[in-house]
Amino acid sequence: MPQKPDYGIDAPGVIRNLFVIGVVLIPLGMYLPSIRIGNVVIILNSMAYWTGGGCLLEGILMIVYAKYGKFRHRDRMLNMIAWRGDEQVLDVGTGRGLLLIGAARRLTSGKGTGIDVWSTKDLSGNSLERTQANVEVEGVKEKVELKSDDARKLSFPNAHFDVILSNLCLHNIPDQAGRAQACREIARVLKPGGTAIISDFIRTGLYQKILAEAGLKVSRTGFNLLSFPPLRIVRAAKG
Repeated sequence: MPQKPDYGIDAPGVIRNLFVIGVVLIPLGMYLPSIRIGNVVIILNSMAYWTGGGCLLEGILMIVYAKYGKFRHRDRMLNMIAWRGDEQVLDVGTGRGLLLIGAARRLTSGKGTGIDVWSTKDLSGNSLERTQANVEVEGVKEKVELKSDDARKLSFPNAHFDVILSNLCLHNIPDQAGRAQACREIARVLKPGGTAIISDFIRTGLYQKILAEAGLKVSRTGFNLLSFPPLRIVRAAKG
């Protein structure tokens, strides 16, 4: 059993590719010439330096978010709920349990359920076993259940959860129809009077639209520039 929780690195393949591109382009820039196309001079070495440097910076910012920023963003999401302590909570795409465990700490008699398909492409070391280890280390084992489940076809009855959470999950569904269906499923299993908090860096407009069409009262924040990539939050309340 680990002595402290490990919430992994988000999108490890993307970070690796950014560093590879940066490491290749910056030295390559020393050997690239300037070329003229008509009256336009293209300075290839400067383009290589700027592109490579930008990739390295993006990779570094993604690591900073994974190690520090996502904890602050988690708290921002959880603070959008007026917690009583008896809520039934669902975390869609729980990963290694960051949101789920944060919510469980705010529960007394309530319970949190985390679902995922456990893709290591989306999060390093993503597995049910590693998430369970985090749950145990964080001392919330009695308030948490983990399941393998597909966001597009949730295995829960209608109106089952008071709070539904999701961060950086729904964009990983490979097609728009699937992402829309996941939003409809979230609306279906949310209780009247319940709230869904969904955060992502793209496609939040789609989430807002589908949830509104399902009859929820929906709002969307601006981008959180302290996260990387900058994230927006969709808040949907069911009347």
